Amino acid sequence: MSNRIRRRILPILLSAVFSLTANFPAFAEGYGPGVTGPEILSPGDNYAGYQWGLYNDGSLSVDEASISTETYIAMYESFKDWVDGGGIGIPPRRLEPGDIIHTTLQSVSGVDMNVIKAWELYTAEKAVKNASFRNVTVALIDTGVDTSHLELRSALWVNTDEIPCDGIDNDGNGYIDDINGYNFFDHNNILRTNMISDIHGTHGAGTIGAARGNGGMAGLTDNAHVRVMVLKALGSNGGGTEESIIEAIRYAEANGASICNLSLGGTEHFPELENVMASSNMLFVVSSGNGDESGKGYDIDASPVYPASFTASNIISVANVTFTGELDQSSNYGAASVDIAAPGTYIFSTIPGNRFDFLTGTSMAAPMVSGVCAMVYSYRTDLDLMGVRDAVLGSAKKLESLSGLVACGGIPDMYAAMTYGLQISG
Repeated sequence: MSNRIRRRILPILLSAVFSLTANFPAFAEGYGPGVTGPEILSPGDNYAGYQWGLYNDGSLSVDEASISTETYIAMYESFKDWVDGGGIGIPPRRLEPGDIIHTTLQSVSGVDMNVIKAWELYTAEKAVKNASFRNVTVALIDTGVDTSHLELRSALWVNTDEIPCDGIDNDGNGYIDDINGYNFFDHNNILRTNMISDIHGTHGAGTIGAARGNGGMAGLTDNAHVRVMVLKALGSNGGGTEESIIEAIRYAEANGASICNLSLGGTEHFPELENVMASSNMLFVVSSGNGDESGKGYDIDASPVYPASFTASNIISVANVTFTGELDQSSNYGAASVDIAAPGTYIFSTIPGNRFDFLTGTSMAAPMVSGVCAMVYSYRTDLDLMGVRDAVLGSAKKLESLSGLVACGGIPDMYAAMTYGLQISG
């Protein structure tokens, strides 16, 4: 059965990261208008069929309606001239039917992270040796997260040394009521400050840890052993300070996080941040960036983006691959600076208010790798974090289209990473 999504890109959305508001009712039977019912990949999760990064059988297709860069520039310049002229005279150029470019994108079978097989292995092993699994905390340094989302409640790290809502710093760490993390941007314990501005972080949290089998989508990890620590360091416009990010990193490490997701970056080099990351014992998974002002990805070997271009050995830098197996046109790349690509286009995940949405960008690809790393680290108690890094990169599923664009030439294969270097029968 074909899984089809209809999407329209308006001029204002011609950027590297866009949103398709699906308006699916949370945990409802059936699907939104214009979407045919997908196969159910995770029992009890109605929307798992849209998560092509988990399993891609080639049935998902997307109807796009977009405009050319030339048309967008012409509209922008016309509008600017009209505003500069005081809003009088010739009206600005409007979008005409002939400006719309209609295309259909069809997914390619096998362009996925082999997650289903990895889940089966993990579940089977868990049944016979549950105590041997490692508990893993993933620090998500991002915008805020809607911690009340029904998909995320069981996925959250909990500071058991703190008493909720008593206004006291019970554990004496300098942060009051830091139950699931902390807000380093506003310097308080409010982890969701806005339904719009905190979409970014909530989406990443769902990719890593959304509960499986409870009616919505499926996160990559097992909530019994992998938890997400919410560290808000970015504000309503997606910006933050070096100081807030560094403080969040130090908090994460002090409170037991082992993997840190940084879906953020910029062209300015921050030496102190580089030193803090290089000296940390955590494994950092970092987005490589979403192109230039026109939304076209570029080589960050030549034009660095930080922290993706930091050279420390405890960093995995991630590009964005589409469901066709090609690098997304907005994704940055670099044969030396970018380690791996991961699903990052039309990624279905949680957003505030018990809702779901599709987003695109390297910010969506990085949590995919963080989730894979967390599952490998939980399952492979014989590996340290550098061993996890080696396993994920060394077992990557090669794609010819990525050769010369990312160091390992492929995307994560979660099953292969979990069994890297092992003799697995069957």
